[in-house]
Amino acid sequence: MTNDFLLAGLIPLHVLHHAVDEEIYGQGMLEELRQHGYRIGPGTLYPLLHRMEERGYLKAHEVRSGKTMRRYYRATGKGRRALEAVKPQIGELFSEIVHGH
Repeated sequence: MTNDFLLAGLIPLHVLHHAVDEEIYGQGMLEELRQHGYRIGPGTLYPLLHRMEERGYLKAHEVRSGKTMRRYYRATGKGRRALEAVKPQIGELFSEIVHGH
């Protein structure tokens, strides 16, 4: 078993965390996630962003720069509330894993 399976569950939380703080876009998130050790490609991230938008956690808008169209995402109220709602469980899990409690 590889770590990829376990890390996959953390990716939406990581994306949502950044989308609460600022506008994000696909390539920028790929680079951010890779810096944190996630092995993820566009074929995984872009469908995830679209699913998160469909489920109401993210809202997107497109910006054209010359011939390039970039899609920017921001957390919605639902996305912000969802992230806040899971923070206690994330904190508990972190504490148990890191501190053995």
